[in-house]
Amino acid sequence: MLQQFIDRNLELKILETKFRENRKQLIIIYGRRRVGKTELIKKFIENKRHIYHLCTQDSIINNLDELKLQFASITGKAYFADLETDFYNLFKYFINEIKSEKIIIVLDEFPNLLGLVPGIVSVMQKIYDELMDKSLLYIILSGSSISMMEDELLSYKSPLYGRRTSSLELSTFGISEARHFYNHNFEEVIKLYSVFGGVPFYLALADNSMSVEQNIKNKIMTKGEILYQEPKILLKEEFREPRVYELILRYISMGYNTHGKLENAVHMDKGNISKYLETLISIRLIDYILPANMKRRGIYEIKDFFLNFYYRFIYPNLSMLEIDETGKVLEAIKNDLNIYYGHAFEKIVIEMLNTGIIKLPFTPTNVKRFWYKDIEIDAVAVNEETGDICFIECKFSDNVDGMQIFHDLKYKSLSVNLNRNNEYYMIIAKSFKTRSENAINIDFQELDKLTPKVDK
Repeated sequence: MLQQFIDRNLELKILETKFRENRKQLIIIYGRRRVGKTELIKKFIENKRHIYHLCTQDSIINNLDELKLQFASITGKAYFADLETDFYNLFKYFINEIKSEKIIIVLDEFPNLLGLVPGIVSVMQKIYDELMDKSLLYIILSGSSISMMEDELLSYKSPLYGRRTSSLELSTFGISEARHFYNHNFEEVIKLYSVFGGVPFYLALADNSMSVEQNIKNKIMTKGEILYQEPKILLKEEFREPRVYELILRYISMGYNTHGKLENAVHMDKGNISKYLETLISIRLIDYILPANMKRRGIYEIKDFFLNFYYRFIYPNLSMLEIDETGKVLEAIKNDLNIYYGHAFEKIVIEMLNTGIIKLPFTPTNVKRFWYKDIEIDAVAVNEETGDICFIECKFSDNVDGMQIFHDLKYKSLSVNLNRNNEYYMIIAKSFKTRSENAINIDFQELDKLTPKVDK
């Protein structure tokens, strides 16, 4: 599969700006597995003098030997290959050779060295403090383990604290970027995005010639495909107890989304499960969502669409999938898939409101769902300074009666205890049977125009 590079213009601009500065640099780049860190780095170092090293867990000797060969190649000094030295002194020899020449050194998946070299982060601190003062060396440390990168490199306790000249956390793509990978109508892109999520590598696996359901069957449900075991690998890389986290993700995907429900489902006391939930939040796998204008009664949700889909539909059916019963499993989940798409669409609309793809008559400072007892509103957008407010209803269905939806939405809005200046209503649906004059009506044809493919 040919990996495509799209977007990331802001991140490239930051890296280029740092490259133009006449000083030493220590850049930290991190983000979850497959999010595109290496592709960003490779794009940045194109046509620049650089050394790229993918750190491995083999041994420190193997890592040093590879760096020696690259140092010998870029300096033209063959003696590097024969040096018997440690990490610090290898860099000392190298910096003495290049003097003030600007060269980029990338240590990709740097956390792999943490278990091989005790105090490797302190070694990097010494290299930065003691060796790089008169150099223009541009070092990039990259890693996929969010917890390790934040704890070991970015936290206050890290020896590198205060040394980094920039840090970038790469986030997943949004709905507009997803269109680049799946060139279909808006409804189909919504379906694909709600299944494959915003990780570029996952989206790139989708086959444009297939329907979303065919892609689910062939790319996710089929044993041996990359995505079939991807969540398990992700959790194993990040956690020492991946099974516990899998269990929690499974129950959250099923709707056990409050603290009390999860305690009962996983048979764990409040203190223990709180630690696991806090960890999942810290590495961006789940969110704790509060209703609009409330400070309690929140729920836990899986942040990533692919993980949510996997633990909702794939994980409980692995026994059937292991014996190649993909057709039966797909048929069994079809009805639930439509419900799943609808819930995902509500989250996608909030994303589109927050990113400004869907415009409101005012600029919102906050967009959240609302629920209280039996009242639910898909999104409430507010500007806390002006008091402007908009109540939004999302329908992943055709021929929606906009007039009836407006009356229902206006009634439900009375339960929202927020100060109001100007009050608006919005209804978003695949298509309308009737439209309300008292609401902003948006159908999928209009949304299709709002989400053009992004440039490569």
